[in-house]
Amino acid sequence: MTPLGLVAGGGSVPLRVAAAAQAAGRDVFAVVIEGWGDPADYAHLPHLAIRLGAAGEAIEALRARGIRQLVMSGTAKRPSFLSIRPDAGMARLLLKIGRAAWQGDDGLLKAVVRVLEEDGFEILPAQAILRDILPEAGLLGAVVPPPAALEDIRRGIAVVRALGAVDVGQGAVIQQGLVLGVEAIEGTDALLARCAGLRREGPGGVLVKLVKPGQDRRVDLPTLGPATIAGAAAAGLAGIAVEAGGTILVDRFATIAAADAAGLFLLAIRPDEFLKETTP
Repeated sequence: MTPLGLVAGGGSVPLRVAAAAQAAGRDVFAVVIEGWGDPADYAHLPHLAIRLGAAGEAIEALRARGIRQLVMSGTAKRPSFLSIRPDAGMARLLLKIGRAAWQGDDGLLKAVVRVLEEDGFEILPAQAILRDILPEAGLLGAVVPPPAALEDIRRGIAVVRALGAVDVGQGAVIQQGLVLGVEAIEGTDALLARCAGLRREGPGGVLVKLVKPGQDRRVDLPTLGPATIAGAAAAGLAGIAVEAGGTILVDRFATIAAADAAGLFLLAIRPDEFLKETTP
């Protein structure tokens, strides 16, 4: 089988991708972005640890190993472009990306994917390797959402879709129809921490996370894991609604178990179907 290239950010998902690919008989070469992923986690794999601005070095290493298929996976913190210090290859990449470098995450990632494809690489989604990582529609845990939460989910869908349409974020926290917070560059964990101090009396709110309209689903899907559950519980939420088939469960068993233990509902929805089914 052809070797697989892995551009690895933080978290456990890139490591799971590597393990699954190896189990399927593929050689894996990882490019670990310093400051995002920990190179020590990839000591068991052929890998290259680079700073973000050394994309040229990474592309040369991938080509030298005959790699044509890439998975881009893991958490990342978008830096200021003034701090990248690009090598020659990265400078050419930025030139090809052009104005998309100043867009939101989805606009930038689409441009990066386009440039890599023009250079002969095929970008695969993590879910092409990890077949069970995206949840099906339905209740994932044992806790059933109360009726009030369904209204908050409906409101959350509208808010998150509006955010996504302008390439801002993928999540929002809604309580009693009020928007307690929306996700931007700070990420979900910081959003939940901020909303903990904004909680109102009465039934807890809901975190809604969706794929952005028109988003390239090969990169940067919404992610949900035990840390998200802990943050939602600390914020006093009633539960979490995510997009079925469009959200990465970092550790399915541990995430669902944590939600049940915290008394939070965990619901995977298809937004359009959910809106039809819950319309008064």
